[in-house]
Amino acid sequence: MTTPEPKAPESKAGAFDRAFEAGEDVSVHVDWARARRPNIEARRVNVDFPAWVVDALDREAGLRGVPRQSLIKLWIVERLKQETA
Repeated sequence: MTTPEPKAPESKAGAFDRAFEAGEDVSVHVDWARARRPNIEARRVNVDFPAWVVDALDREAGLRGVPRQSLIKLWIVERLKQETA
């Protein structure tokens, strides 16, 4: 007769994953001061545009109800994805 192997104790990560997947609030277990978003680190870039480009960007941003900076970021990301596809 074979004896069953003893189960390893549950890890904190395993318990965290199961709680998350069950829809429980796991935010109390996260140290938000140390949280990082990989590959999302922002770096400042300054770009000079002619006045007519800024005016056109402001018009387009207004039509979409977003700030100019958000529109510029969105368009650049879309173009980069297009170029790398």
